[in-house]
Amino acid sequence: DMLDPERLIQCPLVKNHWIRARRFPYHLVKCKESNPEIAKKLATCPFNARHLVPQADLSDHIMKCNDKAFVEQDVVSRSCESPQEQLNNGSTWQAPPCAEDWET
Repeated sequence: DMLDPERLIQCPLVKNHWIRARRFPYHLVKCKESNPEIAKKLATCPFNARHLVPQADLSDHIMKCNDKAFVEQDVVSRSCESPQEQLNNGSTWQAPPCAEDWET
């Protein structure tokens, strides 16, 4: 099951590393630091930072990446909204009122 956080994933940098899915992003950071020469030869997928592929294979990976569909779907759904709807769907955070008076 792809959603199981306990499933094992093979590290793209060191093939004998098998990491639980829930720890995979943390492992990638550490493994890149520990293996800079290998990391230099890999490129990161623009649709999923967990996808590290040889630089020469990046364009092929981009064409076939399963996560590309999610990004494209989001872009299409956003383009169908009016600019006002896009603004309304943005952040609703507002700064709290400030009691300080810097002029005094």
